Amino acid sequence: MTSIAPLFVPTPGAPELLIIVGVAILLFGAQKIPKLARSIGESTGEFKKGQAKVEQELEEYRNDAATAAPDVETETATETQS
Repeated sequence: MTSIAPLFVPTPGAPELLIIVGVAILLFGAQKIPKLARSIGESTGEFKKGQAKVEQELEEYRNDAATAAPDVETETATETQS
């Protein structure tokens, strides 16, 4: 008999999150948790900055390509008419 895979992964509720936090405190110690959270926050901020920069560069590239494309079509149409 084959089993059907779930269509979604269930998210943990409050009791599961408390257990995960408890295990994290046991593994890392209460002193290191704030440092770990701070470094994760800084990493997330840097990632978002990098993502915004890439999106800005792509948008600039699209704008440059969009402004250059009509010139190419105009030149081709002019050459065809001549």
